[in-house]
Amino acid sequence: MYDPTVARLTYRALLGRRRALILLALPLLLVVIAAAVRGFNGADDQVAADLLGGFALATMVPIIGVIAGTGAIGPEIDDGSVMYLLSKPVKRPTIIVTKLTVAIAVTMVFSAVPTLVAGLILNGNSQQIAVAYTIAALVSSIAYAAIFLLLGTVTRHAVVFGLVYALVWEALFGSLVSGARTLSVQQWSLAVAHKATDAGDLVTSDVGLPAAVVLLLVVTAGTTWYAGRRLRTLTVAGDE
Repeated sequence: MYDPTVARLTYRALLGRRRALILLALPLLLVVIAAAVRGFNGADDQVAADLLGGFALATMVPIIGVIAGTGAIGPEIDDGSVMYLLSKPVKRPTIIVTKLTVAIAVTMVFSAVPTLVAGLILNGNSQQIAVAYTIAALVSSIAYAAIFLLLGTVTRHAVVFGLVYALVWEALFGSLVSGARTLSVQQWSLAVAHKATDAGDLVTSDVGLPAAVVLLLVVTAGTTWYAGRRLRTLTVAGDE
């Protein structure tokens, strides 16, 4: 279920000079802000949790997921080059799983690593806050990559719709509107992260851990399966 050639091409597409600069922008901004906050405010657990939760997890991770998830397949569909890939003797599920694996890896590297670095800068991982939010970033990277990979197979405007989802649903409604939190990847990942911290009052979720794990698995598996179906539809259209 993993093809090295497809993976290499996908990595090359995602980590080209222009896209890599975009992927680096938010992580660098997070680290710079963390350093400035630590310099002006000193070590503060509440401030660390607020910045890592409000900026890193609610904004940076989903946006990077949009770039990596849609970029793993969307451009190939838009320019028609995906038909060349589909003409090769590679099973459609293998293509999707390979591209999803690459998208997850890229999302994790560009979101979880800077989250950990920023957390260490902010409070030196006091009460395991930096580790907890890093775990949340890792977990949410999987779901976001799957969601946005599917979006890349559904519409040519995947980046636009993905950014609307990331900025409006996750960053705004998922953080502020209590009813929307149950359907927020951010909240599901926080439920997992809550178990890794000594600051139970600083890393919280409106969703219980069992429900969060089930929802994460269902969404990731469901979007991956449907992305495979969409790819088969594209193959039929190309043959016709």
